[in-house]
Amino acid sequence: MARPAVEAWTLSDAWTLSRRGLLAAAATSLLAACGRDDEGGPGPRGPGSTELVVGASLELTGAGQALGVLQERALRITADKFNEQGVPVGNLRRTIRLVVRDNASEPRLAAQHATELATRENVHALIGGCLAETSLAIIPIAQQQQVPFISFASADNLTVPLAQRTYIFKLTPDSRDVARTLAPLIRSQGFERVGLLVATGGHGDSGLRAVTAALKAVDVELVRSARLPRAENADFRPAARRVADAEPEAVIIWGTAPFSGTAARALRRIGYEGRLFFDSGAVAEDTLSETNAPAVEGAYVVHPSSLGSSSLTNTTTAGLDRRDFIYRYIHLHGSFSGFAPYASDALRLVVNAARLGKSVDRGRLRAYLGNQITDGIAGAYSFAPIRHGGMEPDSLGVFTVISGAWSRVS
Repeated sequence: MARPAVEAWTLSDAWTLSRRGLLAAAATSLLAACGRDDEGGPGPRGPGSTELVVGASLELTGAGQALGVLQERALRITADKFNEQGVPVGNLRRTIRLVVRDNASEPRLAAQHATELATRENVHALIGGCLAETSLAIIPIAQQQQVPFISFASADNLTVPLAQRTYIFKLTPDSRDVARTLAPLIRSQGFERVGLLVATGGHGDSGLRAVTAALKAVDVELVRSARLPRAENADFRPAARRVADAEPEAVIIWGTAPFSGTAARALRRIGYEGRLFFDSGAVAEDTLSETNAPAVEGAYVVHPSSLGSSSLTNTTTAGLDRRDFIYRYIHLHGSFSGFAPYASDALRLVVNAARLGKSVDRGRLRAYLGNQITDGIAGAYSFAPIRHGGMEPDSLGVFTVISGAWSRVS
């Protein structure tokens, strides 16, 4: 007879299942009834091979560095936390081994890493890809090699069509949910004419569609949009001037750091003085740097609620996990960034899938990842067999920049 899919777990194992999560885990107990309690799957073999091996391709240099470095920090912190007692998987307690590669923000290199990690390193799961382009390069490799891949990128086409992305998952909020939060906020402040500076690529494509629909729904006119350059050292002023010439009352900047801050500076340099609004990709230390601070003061952003200080006062088990993570992060790195928890959540999701499935087999990890409904460090996730983009809309909050820091508005 199979064991129950949900076992007691100590606080040090640091992953909280909500009530919905418990129900989802119970619903997947039939999966746990199949196969041995601890199927090894890919990864190290032989004596001493009790590891859960997770590969990561991250933007530690290049255009995505502002986001990739945060993820590596979070990964190290979370792996160290789990390894204090080990991860219970079937009859074993496994240690987590991270294999981290720097893709230099290059899709070609990210694809190469995915192949090497899946075949040579035999990792049990892949995570990474802070940029849409690097994630899109990893996806076909992960799918072909049948290794679960969790992306940190902000593009809506990463997990669809689902029939061709069965091993692919995404943590960041959907563009539609971010835009649907931004649009009423803009309308409530009395703005009726809005411009849009939008990133080039998958992230920007998703944002353009979502913003256009969301503004129309609240009767706000999108007067003009322009694409941002792909290179950080490019001249952003032509795009900024094109939008500003349409005389918008407010401008949405839809991109990732460091482009978000660069775009804000470009708007101020050409004399635009209107209100600025960001999507969640802007949240990184770079956006609030000394160089960008004057340009972004008073700007608004929609981002998961982990950005707020409420994480430090929440006394639920999930809140305590957040507080422990933030404490460790600040202790090591001096300040906390709201984008950082995605890597922590990705690792926790993989660990939870291994624990519930009593196995590190790639197929079983995928099956249990696809049935998790749970609270994470960044926000709440709701994965299902028909939905692999998991950030819940009610995890989002509105923040504004006050004296060079993000402050919660709602």
